[in-house]
Amino acid sequence: MRHDPHKLIEGCLLAGRAMFASAAYIYIRGEFYNEASNLQQAIDEAYKAGLIGKNACGSGYDFDVYVHRGAGAYICGEETALIESLEGKQGKPRLKPPFPADTGLFGCPTTVTNVETVAAAPTILRRGGSWFASFGAPRNAGTKLFAISGHVNNPCTVEEEMSIPLRELIERHCGGVRGGWDNLLAIIPGGSSVPLLPKDICSTVLMDFDSLRDAQSGLGTAAVIVMDKSTDVVQAIARLASFYRHESCGQCTPCREGSRWLDLMMARFVKGDASVTEIDQILEITKEMEGHTICALADAAAWPVQGLIRHFRPELESRLQGAKIGSHVHSNAKYRPEQTIATA
Repeated sequence: MRHDPHKLIEGCLLAGRAMFASAAYIYIRGEFYNEASNLQQAIDEAYKAGLIGKNACGSGYDFDVYVHRGAGAYICGEETALIESLEGKQGKPRLKPPFPADTGLFGCPTTVTNVETVAAAPTILRRGGSWFASFGAPRNAGTKLFAISGHVNNPCTVEEEMSIPLRELIERHCGGVRGGWDNLLAIIPGGSSVPLLPKDICSTVLMDFDSLRDAQSGLGTAAVIVMDKSTDVVQAIARLASFYRHESCGQCTPCREGSRWLDLMMARFVKGDASVTEIDQILEITKEMEGHTICALADAAAWPVQGLIRHFRPELESRLQGAKIGSHVHSNAKYRPEQTIATA
C-alpha cells in the first residue's frame, strides 16, 4: 500500500470482476496515514485513467474502490466487526450465521479478505497457478509476507516461500539473532495471538500452517517476534495480556472477564506476588475462554499465556518461589495474595 498501491487496486478489480461485485472497500488502520494517502492517490489515478469506475477498462463493467480509515481498534480485524465499523457502528463482531457471503456490508453479499491475498491475484493470473504452487510444500504452497521484529540485527518485512525453516528465514533476511543463535530465548512465530516457541523448537520448525500447528503454535499473521536471553519472557506475555484486555470489545463474558483476570494475574506473576498454585488457575481460565466467544479474540488472549506455561513453567515457578522466599525476610510484609485477587 505504501510502495505499490496499484497492485492492490488491480487485485481488487480482478477479484471484483470474478465475483461480479460492484465495489471494493479497503479498510485501513487510521494510524497508517501515509499508506492511506498513497493508496487514495493511486485510486484517483486509476479513476482518471479509466481503469476503475464506470466502464472499467472499457469492459462495460462498473467497479468502484473506496478507502476507509478505521480508528485503530484491533477487534476490527475480525470480518464482521470490520463490516460493522464500515457501516458506522461500533466495531463488535456479529453472530454467525448469517455469514458475510450471505448478508454482509449494508445487507449485501460480501467477501472479506486480506489485502495480501488480493494483491497476489494479478501476479498469479499472469504467471499461472502452477507457478505460485511451486513455492513451499504441497499442503502449504505459495509465498507469504513475513514481518520480522525484535532482537534481530536487521528487522524487516520480506516475501518468502512457505515452509522455509524459521532459523533460515531469520539468518537470511535479518542477519541472525542479536548476539548469535545461541543467545535466542524464544520466538513468537505468527504475531501476538499465537503461543511462543522455545529455542530448541525454533531450530527445526518450518514456517507453514502444518508445521507450526504440530509445534502447538500457529502461523497467524506471520509477524515473527524474536526474543533473546535478555528478555523477561513473563513481562513480555504480561504485556500481551494487557493489550488483549484493552482491545476486547466486551460483548462476550468469557473474553471480557477472562482477559481482565489474565491481565491481573500476569501482573502479579511479573511482580512475584502470586503463589505457584495460581499457575494452574490461570491455565484453567484460558481453557474456559477458548472457543466460547463470538470471535477468536478470547483465543488470541489465551494462547500466549498457555505457551508461556507450556514452555517456561519451571522459570515461572522459580520466579514465584524466589519471591516468596524473599518476602519472608521482611517481617513487616503483610501481603495476602487472595486479598489482592478479590479486590483488584
